[in-house]
Parts: sequence; C-alpha cells; structure tokens
Amino acid sequence: MSLYAVLIIGVFIGPLALSFDKKVAFYKEIRFLLLGLIITGAIFLIWDEYFTIKQIWGFNPKYLLGIYLGHLPLEEVLFFIIVPYNCVFVHQVLKAYFPNIKLKNISSIFLVSIAVSSLTLALFNYHNWYTFSTCSLAFILCITAILLKPKWLMNFSFTYLVCLIPFLFVNGVLTGAATSEPIVWYSESHIIGLRILTIPLEDIYYNFSLLILVIAFFEWQRGKSLS
Repeated sequence: MSLYAVLIIGVFIGPLALSFDKKVAFYKEIRFLLLGLIITGAIFLIWDEYFTIKQIWGFNPKYLLGIYLGHLPLEEVLFFIIVPYNCVFVHQVLKAYFPNIKLKNISSIFLVSIAVSSLTLALFNYHNWYTFSTCSLAFILCITAILLKPKWLMNFSFTYLVCLIPFLFVNGVLTGAATSEPIVWYSESHIIGLRILTIPLEDIYYNFSLLILVIAFFEWQRGKSLS
C-alpha cells in the first residue's frame, strides 16, 4: 500500500470508529453530510484536476498506488471524502462535549483575520494561480458567512482551529516533512513561497474553504431535518 493511502486511511480509522460514541452518535447524522460531500468534492476535484493538468501542483508516483481517476491519484480522491468526514465529525464532537463554550470574540477575530489576510494575499499575488484562487475563494466564503451570521459560525471557528492540529500533521507529511521527497509538490511560480515547515501558506486558506463549505451544507441539511 502507498504511503499516501496509509496516511489517509490511518487518519480515518479513529473518527470512523468513534462515530458510534453514544454521546455524539455521529453515525446517525452521516446522511446530512452526503450532499456536502458531493458538492464540495465536485468543486475541489475539478479544481484539483485542472491545476494538476497545468502543473501548478502534482503528485509523486513513488508514494502512490498507481490508480488514477483522470489525472488524480485515487488517494487524492479519497482525501476529499475522508478529510471532510473527519472535520464534520470533530465539529459534532466539539458541540457535544463543549456545548457551553463561549468563543464569540475569538471567532470574530479569527474570521476578520481570515477575511483581511486572504483579500490582501489575493490582491498582491494575482499572478500566482494557487495564491489568487484559494485566497479569493476563502475571502468570498468568509465574508458571506460574516454577513449571513449562521448559528453554527462560532462553532465552525472552534472546529477549524482544532482541526489545524491534524491538518498540520497530514499536510506536513504530504509536503515532505517526513519523506525525502514530497508526496504532493507545488510549483514555486504559483505560490508566494511562505511555508509552515513544508506546508505552503496557501493551504491554510484552502483548508478553510473546504471546511466551511462542507460544514455549511451539513448544518443546512441537519437544520432542515430538525425543523
């Protein structure tokens, strides 16, 4: 089995097993996740496929199974199922175990920081395709959320900040922190060059967009069912 497959399946085992925890009972709410997985997955996979073709990023065959869907390795496709699943699971765990936590000020600071920094990076790096596209999307989604003020927004901020820990681990491995060569590489012509260890700064905004979209769809579907 490839290193990428081991990594992505490995981080899925815990959340999948704990989905049957009685207090969270996430297995009962998986149906609310399906629409978000399909729509978010489609958006990000099309984006992924296009950027792979344009060689804005790519994948090291040394660490892959060798099974491709289009230009994307199977492991990358699984990434957009497993990572959103894990993050929504964390979202529900935090709501179940910390129902009374108050993070309004922290959430406001976090969202304004994302909005301001993403807009700044997009405007000053419009020639870098990855920087411009991911920061522009993060800005649009963040501003939309701030203006609409959905009830789950504060919980989302908490979820995102907690998910940064496994995110840094997974993306660190993918970008070469634990291997002689990166599993996923990025064209230096389309990133600003700032990295958190081996992780391009842009990945912070990419992850933000992925999470807020899938959680928005999840909360929308869940709210419809409960109303």
